[in-house]
Amino acid sequence: MIVEVCANSLESAIVAEQAGADRIELCSELAVGGLTPSYGLLKAVKEQVSIPVHVLIRPRSGDFTYSDDEFNIMLADIALCVEMGFDGIVSGVLLSDFLLDADRTQILKDAAGELKFTFHRAFDWIENPFEALQKLDAMQVDYILSSGQQNSALLGVDLLSELKKKSKSVQIMPGSGINAGNVETFKTRGFSAVHLSGTALVKTILNKPNISMNSEGFLSDDHVAITQLENINAVVAKVK
Repeated sequence: MIVEVCANSLESAIVAEQAGADRIELCSELAVGGLTPSYGLLKAVKEQVSIPVHVLIRPRSGDFTYSDDEFNIMLADIALCVEMGFDGIVSGVLLSDFLLDADRTQILKDAAGELKFTFHRAFDWIENPFEALQKLDAMQVDYILSSGQQNSALLGVDLLSELKKKSKSVQIMPGSGINAGNVETFKTRGFSAVHLSGTALVKTILNKPNISMNSEGFLSDDHVAITQLENINAVVAKVK
């Protein structure tokens, strides 16, 4: 069974390799489900990690329906990963009604070329998972990362098993909440790969700051924070 570790930093990637992981999904910002890592992180991991690395391509938090500009950014990030010699891409696009955006996902898959392609946990929002599975099978996607449309893969294991049975070629990779206490369930069910972060919060400074830099108001699945023209105009008009 392949053990894929979702690594959010160079340190996490190195630890994953030392622990015997088979592969890394490299990203940043686990708290929002993962975002595309920076060029500096990509370069450092490429230089210091020898196991295969698949790179998450997700330009922002929130939903998985993207503007043309956002989509072009995704294509540019994939081109960089291809140029740098990474092993795989993790990405995907939905329509606003929670159906698979097969056209745009195919474009991302084509841009990845010979790299492995994983359709990520946007799959867990899809209204018609079996129809989407057929389309992703036809695209020759390598993996679907999913929790079985539940809060954890253990809760969603029955749907994951059904998807595995109906899949022609794409591998169903359970992810979310997997640990040493439940991973044997997925091995027994015949899955060939699992995905986990294996993280814990590690204290980095002695004292808690007086104010927080985290803004909970910006965290949303169905809203995206965008600078508003009138808000900036109003401030500029006051001071210019």
